Amino acid sequence: MIDYLIKNRSLLELKIGEHFLISIVALMIGTIIAVPIGILITKSPKLSQVVISFCSVLQTIPSLALLAIMVPLFGVGKLPAIIALVIYSLLPILRNTYLGMNSVDKNIIDASKGMGMTWMQIVAHVKVPLAFPVIMSGIRLSAVYMVAWATLASYIGAGGLGDFIFMGLNNFNFYAIIAGTVPVTLMALLFDGLLSIVERKLTPKTTRDIAHQSGKESANV
Repeated sequence: MIDYLIKNRSLLELKIGEHFLISIVALMIGTIIAVPIGILITKSPKLSQVVISFCSVLQTIPSLALLAIMVPLFGVGKLPAIIALVIYSLLPILRNTYLGMNSVDKNIIDASKGMGMTWMQIVAHVKVPLAFPVIMSGIRLSAVYMVAWATLASYIGAGGLGDFIFMGLNNFNFYAIIAGTVPVTLMALLFDGLLSIVERKLTPKTTRDIAHQSGKESANV
């Protein structure tokens, strides 16, 4: 195994870089799309049901089928793979954003309105900070999905660690499968760990205190 890794070190490093690029770009685009939509649909319960249901339907499309659909539209390579991954990233982020925004205490919102704050000010300074841990949990879940699903991008010529996995499957090469699988697992854990740190750093102290107090009260019950 060690000899195989040494022999294919440069190629493995290249595939890790490709895999990381595909995953992080898809996650960033998915977040930029899903978070604002999740915030906006909180104003309309009917619209929120339609949007979340639509994203849920997209999530049920088999990954290989979705990648195959992308090929006639966008060709082969990284672009169709990223678009497909963005589609898969939407539901966890969108749903958690919506749930997080709606979970904010109504008394806090009423107090903010009483202070003369506009809807945008309430969203930016009250709802988003308080919902941030829930939103981040959706982004973290989506990040793990992106890293795992990016292995299938190899089927349409996008590269990544899926090249090692599928090469190993086609040639019955156990070392190639391990060389592709282990970095994927480590990358998924790395994404989750880094985003967890970001969540702790950016979550307002008052929000952490509320969550901690809620946990203590639940434990006492």
